[in-house]
This record gives sequence, structure tokens and C-alpha cells, in this order.
Amino acid sequence: MKRRTFLKTSAGAFALGFPSIVPSSVFGSSAPSNRVNVGAIGVGRISRGHDLPAVFKYEQARVVAVCDLDASRVELGKQLVNNTYAKQSGKPYDGTIGYSNHRELLANKDIDAVVISTPDHQHAILAVDAVRAKKDVYLQKPASLTIVEGRKMSDVIMASGQVFQIGSQQRSWKQFHRCCELVRNGRIGDVTHVEVGLPGDPSGNAEPPMPVPAGFNYDAWLGSTPDVYYTEKRVHPQKGFDRPGWLRCEQFGAGMITGWGAHHIDTAHWGMNTELTGPVEIWGTAEFPTSGLWNVHGKFKTEARYASGMTMSVSGDYPNGIKFIGTKGWIFVTRDELTSPMSVPGKPELPVQPLIASDPKILDSVIGPNELHLYQSAEHHANWLDSVRSRKPPATTAEIAHRSCSACLLHHIAMKTKRKLQWDPAKERFKNDDAANAMLSRPQRKPYVLS
Repeated sequence: MKRRTFLKTSAGAFALGFPSIVPSSVFGSSAPSNRVNVGAIGVGRISRGHDLPAVFKYEQARVVAVCDLDASRVELGKQLVNNTYAKQSGKPYDGTIGYSNHRELLANKDIDAVVISTPDHQHAILAVDAVRAKKDVYLQKPASLTIVEGRKMSDVIMASGQVFQIGSQQRSWKQFHRCCELVRNGRIGDVTHVEVGLPGDPSGNAEPPMPVPAGFNYDAWLGSTPDVYYTEKRVHPQKGFDRPGWLRCEQFGAGMITGWGAHHIDTAHWGMNTELTGPVEIWGTAEFPTSGLWNVHGKFKTEARYASGMTMSVSGDYPNGIKFIGTKGWIFVTRDELTSPMSVPGKPELPVQPLIASDPKILDSVIGPNELHLYQSAEHHANWLDSVRSRKPPATTAEIAHRSCSACLLHHIAMKTKRKLQWDPAKERFKNDDAANAMLSRPQRKPYVLS
């Protein structure tokens, strides 16, 4: 990556008493001239609770700027970054720049890379803007609002030469890596079926129009989606960082099928060796609210068939995780932090077992030196930062991100159409179904258009 002799906005120079030009030999790989200078676009719940704390852990990175369309969140974001670096250094720090417009942040040539942690409908457009500004990108999942957006995003990023990582952090968790490596090396025989457990979302009440809060650019927040009245539960809480309401509005995303599905279907594709393609047939049903503000899917079950004959079922009826079923057994994998209730009423929930198999001997199997070894990374943000410096591909490229997201969106389209759909993963079109093909994109409101 490029070298800089001085960065007035980093943790730097004046706040910690460093001279304006610091040779890399003094600080080694963590020298200010070698650091990856990061801008955070979107500093709400997922940024504060996940993305920023992850970046803070690594000396090779420095968050130098934050950006949000809500002025109060810009200030809170600056406070979080400043306080973190002050605590780490033991000295006062007030060097973080705040922006209300992401294009102004992207115009700052001292910023090398951005972490995009915005609502789903902004993801593809912001990622494209960032790589066109020559920034490397860490993008929260899912990759896009529509399949057409995702294809455009992947094409632009892959042609740009910029480093891109999607936030499918299960790729960097040891049990998911171990599971997929065992599956890909035939420890359960030939995979015949995969069960993906995903929850749905509850409906909500109708919500009245409210005045747009001062300092909040609601028009830009709506972005490419239709102009609708502001109400707090459509957007995010004005106090605190609880789960935002936009996650339950189809205007801004597809609900849990892309929210958790972008993780679990990505893992399923990794184990199935279908991460650069997709299903050829999709069908299923879902319950959708008939009233109220929140309208994403509730209870559902969808199915998919792949060219090899493998099938996939996705439903909240299954445990939250991924179960690979083969001709010689099965493996189930999930997250460490998930819990399950005990059978005795009043007893606390217990952690689930993150990796189990039909035969425990499967999990003890050794992957030999001549067998397939999947890409391994110990932590997802660190993997991205290492790639920014080395220019080598990270764990999840733009095309992998697009294919995982597009598979989720195919399941969502199947929910909406309520019929069996034939899909061509090479052409990314449905066969002989104009109505379904019309759902591959959405009209985009000017000037917030992906071009």
C-alpha cells in the first residue's frame, strides 16, 4: 500500500506528540506511514457493536473518520473513536473527523479504506462509490438490495483492483472452516441435502408520521428507495442503538432471509462447493404481515436444487445453523454464542454445541497434506486489513458476496411468487418467467442511483 509521511487526521502526529515525519524503522509495521487509515461509513448499532471494536484491536489500522446521515450519530461516533484511542494511548485524543456526506469522506486522500455499516439498501451503491474513489472496502452483509445491483457491484469491484471483504465472518470462525473442510473432503460421503435454519421476523403495528429529527438527512437515508413518510420505527432509534426498524421493512431489505441467510447460505455454499454459482430451481412459501409498518417475511420454508442434484431447505423449523447431510453421515455447525432452552421450565438457557456430527469420529478426522485445504483466516477484519496491506484476496471476495446474497434473494422471490422457479446461474435470469425476472431489480429514485 502507499506510504505517507504525515497524516494530520490520524492518531497521530500532534495528539500523541510524534514528529510530523516518522521513519518506519522507528515503529516497524505499525508506523503511522504504514498504517491503514480507515473511515467508518455508518456508525450505528452494527458499527459500534461489531465493526469498529474489531478494527480498534489492530495496531496496523487507525480509524480516522466517521460518517453518518444522522448528525447525532456522527458526534457519538467521533466520541467513541476518540475515547478508544485516548484509552489505548493514555493521552488525550481528539483527532477523528466527522462527515455527514460519504462522498466528502471518500474525497479525503489520506483515507485508505472504509468500513461500510449502513442499512442494506445502501450497501452496493456505497461500495461502488468507494472503490471508484480508490478505497479498499469492508462491507457489511448482505451485499445488495437486488440481484441486478449485486451483479453491478461485483463487476465494478472486481475490475477496480481494490481489496473487498464482505462481512461473512463465519468464514473466519474455526468451526465453520472445520465443518466445510470436512464436508469438501468427503467425510460424510457425497452431500445430498443441506438444511439451513433461519428465524423469521414478527410483524408490528401501524406507525404515524413524525417530524424528521433535526440533523437527520432522511431523504439521503431513503436513498434509491421510494419517498415515504418518516416514523422512528421505520428507521433507527433516536436514543440508543437497539435493533433498528428498517430491518423489518421490505423497502430496505428482504428480512431474515438475507439478514442471517447471507451468513448461513454462504457457509452452505462453501461446503457444497457452489460459492461461485447458485441453484437452478427454487420454490417455497412464507407468511407475510397483512397490516402494520413492518412487512418482511415471518414463518417460511423454501427449497432449492443445484445442478449437481444437491438440494437445500431453508426454514425457521430447523435449528439455527447449517446441517450438511451426506451418503455417509451428517455434520451440523452453528455459532458459539447461540443458546437453546433446557427442557426443565425455569432453568437458564445453555450454549449450543457449535459443531456436531452423526459420528463423533468424523470430527476427529485429520485432513491430509494432499487433501483440499480451504482458505483459513483467524479473524475477519484482521484478514481484510492484512489483504489491504498485502494486496492478496481476502476470505470473501465481491463475487462470493454477490452469489451468497443472490441465492438469498432467489429464496425471497420464491416466497413472493409462490411457484417453482427455474434459474440460470450463468445468465442470472429466470427461464420463461417475465414476472419473476421483473423482481431482479427495483426502480431507483434519483439522484441515488447505481450507475
